[in-house]
Amino acid sequence: MKPLVPIAAGPRLALGIAFFVAFVALWAIATFGGFVGKTFLADPLTMVKSGWVLLTQMGFAFDIGMTVWRVLGGFVLAALLALPIGVLMGAYKPIEAFFEPFVSFARYLPASAFIPLLILWAGIGEAQKLAVIFIGSFFQLVLMIAVTVGNTRRDLVEAAYTLGVSDASLIRRVLLPGAAPEIAETLRMVLGWAWTYVIVAELIGASSGIGHMITDSQALLATDQIIFGIIVIGLIGLASDLLFKATNRGLFPWAQLGR
Repeated sequence: MKPLVPIAAGPRLALGIAFFVAFVALWAIATFGGFVGKTFLADPLTMVKSGWVLLTQMGFAFDIGMTVWRVLGGFVLAALLALPIGVLMGAYKPIEAFFEPFVSFARYLPASAFIPLLILWAGIGEAQKLAVIFIGSFFQLVLMIAVTVGNTRRDLVEAAYTLGVSDASLIRRVLLPGAAPEIAETLRMVLGWAWTYVIVAELIGASSGIGHMITDSQALLATDQIIFGIIVIGLIGLASDLLFKATNRGLFPWAQLGR
């Protein structure tokens, strides 16, 4: 094991699975061994049984679908608006000077702080939840995309100008291809943050969704159901993360060179 030396896919997968196995083993020892009371932490077997009941008898699959729809809806809206603004900020310094102070200010505002206002403006329907995710994702995406585009290698820019490209061609043929792999990674990371925002949005004024189920389970002290909801979020997030990585490798194979 040496710094920055990659490992093969097989050992990487085995090590990743090993951590999950060790985590579940420690969880089982703590709960089945009586070190932690069931009121505070349900054991893995009880959690799985409760999860099966939730899925087969209590309509939890619908809650999962609603949460996924909210995450994707708010995130896609944020990405569609953030991408052109971020590219323009990274390419043109006057545009960056105009937008960057406000974007830097807004990205530090917690999305959850807007929930009372959004409920007042949009009610407790889907628009409010989509707006929370949008606010939490949009400003982060804009600034990160702008930084990525702005860090394009200057030698590539100068070579393109030497060949006589226009500003529009420079953006389309140099800046965007060069920044695309990092922009894709930015989207992958911010999608993970979007999941935290949707759960916060669903904890208040929601009649469906994973966050709503967790809130109801908290009132009943049903830690088995709470843990199952949290694990479902993690599994969906892991699946989307792996899908994003595989898509990025397929779309931008040149980004893997030198790694």
